[in-house]
Amino acid sequence: MPVEITWWGHATCTVEDSDTRVLTDPLFARRLAHLRRRRGALPPPGAWRADVALVSHLHADHLHVPSLARLAPGTRLLVPRGAPRAVPGLRRLAHLRPIEMAPGDEVSVAGLRIRAVPAWHDGRRLPLGPHRSPALGYVVEGEARTYFAGDTGLFEAMAEEVGPVDVALLPVGGWGPYLGEGHLDAGRAAEALARLAPRSAVPVHYGTYWPIGMDAVRPHEFHAPGDEFVRLAAERAPGVAVHRLGHGESVRLEVAR
Repeated sequence: MPVEITWWGHATCTVEDSDTRVLTDPLFARRLAHLRRRRGALPPPGAWRADVALVSHLHADHLHVPSLARLAPGTRLLVPRGAPRAVPGLRRLAHLRPIEMAPGDEVSVAGLRIRAVPAWHDGRRLPLGPHRSPALGYVVEGEARTYFAGDTGLFEAMAEEVGPVDVALLPVGGWGPYLGEGHLDAGRAAEALARLAPRSAVPVHYGTYWPIGMDAVRPHEFHAPGDEFVRLAAERAPGVAVHRLGHGESVRLEVAR
């Protein structure tokens, strides 16, 4: 059975596996604080439909309470451990079924096994508050093993912690002209791809949101990461099929175990 990946922009994807819909880091806003959606239409209401939603960490462009509020009653919501304490708005989403996760935790949802894995990233809610939660990636296992990296930098044990996967959804950019520690740019994402060695990869987390008033500041940092990742991945991980999707586009992947 094929697995279908749809990229809605930023870190938001739908993974359809075994007749189950998994939504990653839902963000359905045209504007978020100083960020504005600069490319791609807002995801349609059909994108809000999911059996389970994954939240990788507490930054507002990954844990966006108004977007989570649009999910249907009863939707399972996997969040980093401590998230409801750190983000009071989560506690008001009484229609969802939250599950707090830490690295190594596993849950079964609608025939899928979902495992939380470490990420190297600041997992705190910003502006910095007293509560800490881990930044996570997730491995979704059904017909395929799909790794959603969330937001992360390279770390030594990445391949060991993630394990064998068929598909990798890797962040390759960001929402501003500078990426510090704890992030993957196109080059570091290509190195992560070489370490993980999946069959297929989809670049995410680039070319969607950009700070208001910064259109002329290093615009290549907004437009280029997807193509740059494709180029570097071909050099460093030539055995991996990379699918650079446009906003709202999907790819169906046949998985043979």
